Amino acid sequence: MLELYQFELSQYSEKVRLILDYKELDYRKIEVTPGVGQLELFQLSGQSKVPVLKDGDTVISDSTAIAMYLDRKYPDKPIIPSDPKERGLCLLIEEWADESIGTKSRKVVYGALSQNPDFRKSVLPNQTPDVLKTVVGSVPSEFLDILGFGVGCGTDAVKEAKDGLKQDLEALSLLLLDSPYLVSNSPCLADFAVAGLSLLLKFPDGNYLDIPQQYQGQGIPGFADSNLYETFFAWRDRIYADYRKPLVSNTPSDSQPTSIDIE
Repeated sequence: MLELYQFELSQYSEKVRLILDYKELDYRKIEVTPGVGQLELFQLSGQSKVPVLKDGDTVISDSTAIAMYLDRKYPDKPIIPSDPKERGLCLLIEEWADESIGTKSRKVVYGALSQNPDFRKSVLPNQTPDVLKTVVGSVPSEFLDILGFGVGCGTDAVKEAKDGLKQDLEALSLLLLDSPYLVSNSPCLADFAVAGLSLLLKFPDGNYLDIPQQYQGQGIPGFADSNLYETFFAWRDRIYADYRKPLVSNTPSDSQPTSIDIE
């Protein structure tokens, strides 16, 4: 079985999970503990970022490289169009989504985490002890604001990212007004990249992620609750309904993340 080394709420991991589900490939999720767990990931792949896919003796890092590998190795239900113009547009949108939606949304999420204790707790996995959730929720916003300046997520950077994302989502909403997908009449890598990378702006409405049920369909105010982006999020919900497999609680080895241990 394919093994996906991941963070459950990593947008780039979600991009790969969407592709795996679309191609109807069985895989096991291995949750990488930030910090110490990334040491084993480095030993496996030569770098410490998720996602990493292991297929037998083959190890691939980076969500785009994984997508390309899956399309070559498992060509049923291709995600790269064969038409030259459609292929070019697909690859262009995928690269843009990685650099624009992926980068900006992480800054916006950091701003939301610093200001909203409930949202802070919502990104913790279901199995997180209640006492730890309480501790995370009680971290002073002022401390996180100060920390944000040190990691490129200060107030001005967050505002700039919000403004850019609003323009991105407006443009995507206009493109999708009368089109089922971003490039052609069937889904491609561009669709799965955009859908997966928007994960943290609004969680999908359904049992797709290991988060508390009350947070499903919730997200960052100004994005998740804005009627300006209804077209986009309705489109994304359809992508999930059509192609993403819900978690199955009674088969944890196949659907729930499995943590890796460091000896």
